[in-house]
Order: sequence, then C-alpha cells, then structure tokens
Amino acid sequence: MSAAPEKPLLAVLNGQRQTVAPKWMMRQAGRYLPEYRALRADKGGFLELVYDSMAAAEVTVQPLARFGTGPDGLQAAILFSDILIVPYAMGQKLWFEAGEGPRLAPILAENGIETLIPDWSRYDAIYETVRLVKARLAPETTFLGFAGSPWTIATYMVAGQGSRDQATARRLAYADPERFQRIIDAIIDATVPYLIGQIDAGVDAVQLFDSWAGTLSPTQFERWVIAPNREIVNRLKAARPDVPIIGFPKGAGSKLVNYARETGVDAVGLDETIDPVWANDHLPAGIPVQGNLDPLALIAGEQILDEAIDRILAAFPDRPHIFNLGHGIVQDTPITHVEQMLKRAGGQK
Repeated sequence: MSAAPEKPLLAVLNGQRQTVAPKWMMRQAGRYLPEYRALRADKGGFLELVYDSMAAAEVTVQPLARFGTGPDGLQAAILFSDILIVPYAMGQKLWFEAGEGPRLAPILAENGIETLIPDWSRYDAIYETVRLVKARLAPETTFLGFAGSPWTIATYMVAGQGSRDQATARRLAYADPERFQRIIDAIIDATVPYLIGQIDAGVDAVQLFDSWAGTLSPTQFERWVIAPNREIVNRLKAARPDVPIIGFPKGAGSKLVNYARETGVDAVGLDETIDPVWANDHLPAGIPVQGNLDPLALIAGEQILDEAIDRILAAFPDRPHIFNLGHGIVQDTPITHVEQMLKRAGGQK
C-alpha cells in the first residue's frame, strides 16, 4: 500500500523513512493528564469509562488536543481501551480492584476454556469509540488500534490477574501444553475478528502488545509468542492486507530478531532495555522500528532526557523509525517533560 503523504507515521509503517521521526507514546491517553483524571472521576471507574464510547473517544483525543499534531506534537492517536476486552468478550467476568489492577473470573487454571460463554457484543462499544475518534482526527494523524497478544492475554485468563513472573500460566504451559494450546487458539480466534472490526471502524494500523513475553525461555517463546502472533498476522493479512501491524514483545531481548523475521509484522516495538544500536545492526534490513525511550528518563527530564533522545535518534540513520517510549508513560510524569521530549525529538535543540 502507498501511504497517504499527509500521514507521516503511517508512511513509516509502510517502510518510508521520514526526515523527522514521527512520534506517539504508549499510554499517551491516561493518568498523567489532569483532564483524563477529571473525566475518569466523573465516570466512576475504568471499565465504565471504556464502555462509554463518547467519553473514551474524548480520552483518546485529549493528548492530541494538549500537545498538537504538528512536528513538535504527536503524529498518532491510539484507541483508549484495554487488552482485557478480549477475555471479557470471550466470557470471563472483568473488573478492576482499586490500587491492585484487573481481575478475571473464572480462572482457567481451574476451569476449561469450553466453560466460557462468549458475548461478542462486548466489542461493539469499542468499535463505536473508533468511529467517533475517526471523525475527530486531523488528516495527518494516524489512528492506531490494538489488542493483547495471545501469550499475555492467556497469563491473565489462567491466573485471573497479572503477576511479575506469570508462574501460573508458565506452569500450565509446561504441565499440559495441549490444554494451554486450546486457550491460545481460542484467544487467536477471538482477537482476529476484533482487530478486523477496529480496522473496518476506522483505525489505520494495529499494534499487538505482548507485555509479558520476557519471562519465557527461547523454546517457549517460539511456541507461545512467535507462533500465535504469526497466525494472527497471517489471518489479518489475508483479510485486510493493506493495514500495517506493529508487534511489541516486551522483554524479548535477543529473541526479538527471530520475532521480527518469523511473525510477519510490519514493524517492531523496542522496549527500553534494548540497545537501539544493536537493534539497528541485527534486525532485518528495512523493517521499521518503534521506540525506545525509558519512561523514567522522561520523568528525569532536562539534560538526561535530551541525551537519551539524541542517542535513540542517532541509532537509526537510515532505518524507518517511530519515536516512542520503551513502555507506557508513568503516572507521575511531568507534562513539561513531555513537551520537552516532543520538541527535542521533533528537531528543536
């Protein structure tokens, strides 16, 4: 596909390097913004906010309204939603405990995937959010949809909550790989139509978040990260061949090379632990990359931030590059530091 010239970030995803790297931030619509906190307080809870399409659309465009969409602003909007909408639609109950994060039930460590009763109408509000946002975006702004990758989603479904080492899911994957494969396959079957629905509602590209990929051994990484993501990419490319796909396997380290070669994604996200010079030297030639400023360097600000930005930009002299964080922006990030970052990455010294 030949990207529209007025969408610089979409052009990068299609392999066209830009003189100034386009920018967006993971979790750019969220808790560091006072306007977000006010709207969430008004709605009463996270899930209530996600399922109010008008409010979710407002959250999605808040950072664009604050920081702008020009060279010193953001070149993409990312849908405000949550990766756990997929298991919610697959039939698990979903709620958020204050200060502790999401919870799912029944947990699949103790129950079979076949016991869940899907409710695919739970995708409908997300599609409506996409349509509302699309109508509000400037022509130069790329609109990104997303979903969690199967391994990461499975870790929540099996344990009922997040954990630092994903031990419950890893134990099940080793002890009963056939049962775990059925869970992964069901997630794939639920994710592909969800992403197609986002695309048909108006997103320009999608990102697959594998937030917990870093805890797997190489052989387990091949089976539970590379293979499922390759299947999703193959099905999406068959259905919507012109839509770019970003893969973000956080914590993959050197396994990122095989991920980039074998999954078929159009671009790869780099977390903050990846040396960008190493990435440029070892990743397949020409594949676009995204990243990878440490979110804590953004909190530090001043000279430390400027130097970190400059190192990342210098690491990709010829490769198509989207400037981003190595993970989500942290809640206590000063807004002035975001402004500093956007100006510096936009070419202002």
